Amino acid sequence: LFDFDGVIIDSMPIKEFGFREIFRDYPKDSVEELIEFHKKNGGWSRFVKIRHFFQNILKEDVSEEMVIELAEEFSEVMKRELTDPKYIIDDTLHFLKWADGKFPMHIVSGAEHHELNYLSQELGVAHYFITIEGSPTPKSDLINNLLQEFHYKREEVILIGDSINDKEASDKNGVGFYGFNNPELKYKDRYLDSFEELKKYL
Repeated sequence: LFDFDGVIIDSMPIKEFGFREIFRDYPKDSVEELIEFHKKNGGWSRFVKIRHFFQNILKEDVSEEMVIELAEEFSEVMKRELTDPKYIIDDTLHFLKWADGKFPMHIVSGAEHHELNYLSQELGVAHYFITIEGSPTPKSDLINNLLQEFHYKREEVILIGDSINDKEASDKNGVGFYGFNNPELKYKDRYLDSFEELKKYL
């Protein structure tokens, strides 16, 4: 199982730009506080982060309609910016080509579902994966759904992610976890400096 942002594409700077863009009319210090929250919680969806911005930073109520409207505006920024192949992480792409047909692979991401599928198609990576699933369904639920649908054995499944939220989602479902592209995860049991290391275990 692959996370998308930070594992397949190097999108963090564009995500930060997206949040600054949709909240351009709000106090800059509040927006920067959101950016810090976003960096620490890369695996969480934009829906969670938008609600957090209003409820915990601005201390304001926010309607679900407003959350959806802002998430859609964010999605338009992502679709416009992230279709450039330069954002694909070469190391990951080489592994996907090598693993294609050898193992069943899926994407489980905090990115919005339709946008995730659109970007995967536009970037030419969709065909490597059996399913591509995103938010607003929480990642832990996406993993559980896959385990049930495909009858995978938990001890034979790994999630590769770049955030502590990914680690928490894998732990909750009893599947393995490999950290990638985030030095803060190196204290965990298994971390990949390169996908070449993963080939040794497969």
